[in-house]
Amino acid sequence: MVQESLLFGDDKKYRLLSWVVMPNHIHFLMVPIYPHTLSEIHHSVKSYTANEANKLLNRTWTFWQREYFDRYIRDEDHYRNTVNYIELNPVKAKLCKNASDWIYSSAYYFKKSS
Repeated sequence: MVQESLLFGDDKKYRLLSWVVMPNHIHFLMVPIYPHTLSEIHHSVKSYTANEANKLLNRTWTFWQREYFDRYIRDEDHYRNTVNYIELNPVKAKLCKNASDWIYSSAYYFKKSS
């Protein structure tokens, strides 16, 4: 559901470049599409997914932490390192052997699409 939400906003509010949905957090790299702002996009993704997750779990608790961490991509090396960090997250967590094995990620999605 979280991955579907990220994909839903692609080419509408932002251009989604890379993502991974982990058991306890997500990472995603995107470029906002004007006039949408990073803050608006972040709020939209967290609000929708929190409400949907709480429905699925039959609860009303806070789902996401309040803060988020953002970064500007400075150059091609920084971009490549960021994508690698995102896509290798499940490998580092020992959830799979290859990044493209993790079905909740851009590595899997783009491999499947090619």
